[in-house]
Amino acid sequence: MLVFRQLFDPTSSTYTYLLGCSVSKEALLIDPVFEQARRDAALIGELGLTLKWTLDTHVHADHVTGAWLLKQRLGSGIALSAASGAAGADRLLQDGDRVEFGRRALEVRSTPGHTSGCVTYVLDDESMAFTGDCILIRGSGRTDFQQGDPRALYRSVRSRIFALPESCLLYPAHDYRGLTVSSVIEEKKFNPRLGGEVGENDYVGYMKNLDLPHPKKIDEAVPANLRCGQPGNTAGVPAEPAWAPLRFTFGGVWEVEPHWLEEHLSEVNVVDVREQAEFSGPLGHIRGATLVPLGELAVRAKDLPTDKPIVAVCRAGSRSAHATAILQKAGLADVANLPGGMLRWRAEGRAVEGGAA
Repeated sequence: MLVFRQLFDPTSSTYTYLLGCSVSKEALLIDPVFEQARRDAALIGELGLTLKWTLDTHVHADHVTGAWLLKQRLGSGIALSAASGAAGADRLLQDGDRVEFGRRALEVRSTPGHTSGCVTYVLDDESMAFTGDCILIRGSGRTDFQQGDPRALYRSVRSRIFALPESCLLYPAHDYRGLTVSSVIEEKKFNPRLGGEVGENDYVGYMKNLDLPHPKKIDEAVPANLRCGQPGNTAGVPAEPAWAPLRFTFGGVWEVEPHWLEEHLSEVNVVDVREQAEFSGPLGHIRGATLVPLGELAVRAKDLPTDKPIVAVCRAGSRSAHATAILQKAGLADVANLPGGMLRWRAEGRAVEGGAA
């Protein structure tokens, strides 16, 4: 019944988690990243889900949350800890609250220490917990800014997280080594800061001597996150292409539907990236299309006309999806793929030049 995806932002090494109810199709996102809102919205749409909530585990210092931007695009509610001090949330969470999505729910556990407003979200069957920066895989969040308190963090982990079933999987907000998931029993045994026989005073001494630099984006991220990610001005909001009703896929490709293309052929330049034999073969080609085989596209991209947006097409839509990335890398901004390619175009009975009857 649970839809689950773990997503990653390489710039801030942040994990975002999508959880959905397969029956109701309601979903929530934990710790979304502003720059990845388009990606997240695309995945939610492709899976047929409705985003009910975005949840943050705390006020982040290394990235801006995508909560506000996703609310603008998808109508989702914003929820985070009442102790966070953030303004603009639709729901301020207290210890013990439940956040429901369809037939599933998360329990809110207050786990301060990294910041005073940190919470851990525990799945209703206690099989998963999303710890934010409280406990990391074989580590923990830092405690030297934003009301951090090493004693509070130690007690949070020992009393609220290690009290979960030992089989419970732990999903952190960050990892810098490529690790994705741990478990309560693993961290109890092997976490060098918080596991085994490490005492509270041991942990406090360790954390007070880390001498870490402040996060690079702290001066930008914290004020924005105290507004739930709302930019100080609209210049911070990524613009959506306006030349066609495009769809952005989870794979990072803009797509335009065949019916729109057929009705607006005079407004775009169609670039067919198949080989010559295919272009003149049984499937035919779209009227006015320019043939540039994919293997030649990077070299010839500079010669393509730039007076109109470009729609790339191939046999089934795969090579042309790659072509859009090549064209964008070459500096052509208004580019889209034709999903399904000529196979779909012909199957839908749309006009072609050449080809078999």
